[in-house]
Amino acid sequence: MTLKLLRYLNPGEIGIIRKVTAEGELGRRIRDMGLVPGTPVQVQGRAPLNDPVAIRVRSFTLSLRNSEADFIHVEVENGS
Repeated sequence: MTLKLLRYLNPGEIGIIRKVTAEGELGRRIRDMGLVPGTPVQVQGRAPLNDPVAIRVRSFTLSLRNSEADFIHVEVENGS
């Protein structure tokens, strides 16, 4: 299993959030969206210039900028 930033997951990849390093207002906002350690996420797709990224978390689809996804560390089972 490999730990990498959410920004670098490819469409279709599934991982489990292991760490959120954002602090302050951004950290609170990320946690309020349900992006907390232990939560499974799947990348649904990306905009044409790869920013933002659409992820499936819990029962909804969420769009994050890469600058926000850089604070979310995800464990990916396939090791890519």
